[in-house]
Amino acid sequence: MSFQVLGQEIGRGRLFLIAGPCVIESEEIVSEVACFLKELCARLRVPFIFKSSYDKANRTSLSSFRGPGMQKGLEVLAAIRDKYAIPVITDVHTPAEVEPVSHVADVLQIPAFLARQTDILTAAGKTGKPVNVKKAQFLSPKDMAHVIDKIKQTGNDRILLTERGAQFGYNNLVVDMRSIAIMSDFGYPVVFDATHSVQLPGGMGNSSGGERRFVPALARAAVAAGAHGVFIETHPDPDKALCDGPNSLRLEDTAALLAELVRIFDIVRSPSEP
Repeated sequence: MSFQVLGQEIGRGRLFLIAGPCVIESEEIVSEVACFLKELCARLRVPFIFKSSYDKANRTSLSSFRGPGMQKGLEVLAAIRDKYAIPVITDVHTPAEVEPVSHVADVLQIPAFLARQTDILTAAGKTGKPVNVKKAQFLSPKDMAHVIDKIKQTGNDRILLTERGAQFGYNNLVVDMRSIAIMSDFGYPVVFDATHSVQLPGGMGNSSGGERRFVPALARAAVAAGAHGVFIETHPDPDKALCDGPNSLRLEDTAALLAELVRIFDIVRSPSEP
């Protein structure tokens, strides 16, 4: 299964990247990241979808930074799309958000905690836009069959499935690499979220922590296990990021990692993959 997104083929035959800062902090940061990643992916011949959120509805505390809101955020994403000629993806949190967001976003993303919410899945499916669903931390990979069915019932078959770890006790996640093979059997591209998988939810008391140093190891393992795409949140200075800094990769570190992941993908990819 593969499909076109703004002239790029997203599928199972070539490693693709979904990446960007967790949340829109400023137009300057978003533009810097988009420019860097576009040039990097062009050099490595990696299809690229730029990601950033206009609102992070799922934050640990009420005081956590959420973003500029939908109206301003969509304006920024539209500007990035037009300026750099790259597709964009962003989260939707309610069925009411889906329609206006679909006018800007090339791909709609369903956050992990909403992966079972039928109304938002069907609303996203009805737009006809590709839908990336993050597997919930509380779902087994086999449960994603029901998520797929909800979207397919709308007539939309452009689906991505993202592994982002499973809840493991308190304030911790663990990645079962079997999940990638199990979800791949459904026939859709499988993405590995390398940065949220090292998140420590609520691990800093009033915010989430993370273990950035494990991002490369898990990303390499996931691509070796058969992931077709990689999701990376990246920032010029993660230690100063307003959201998910501890688990975000430094922008300057993405180049070497992505080049390595491309080499791994080319080694393990089955010639029979479409």
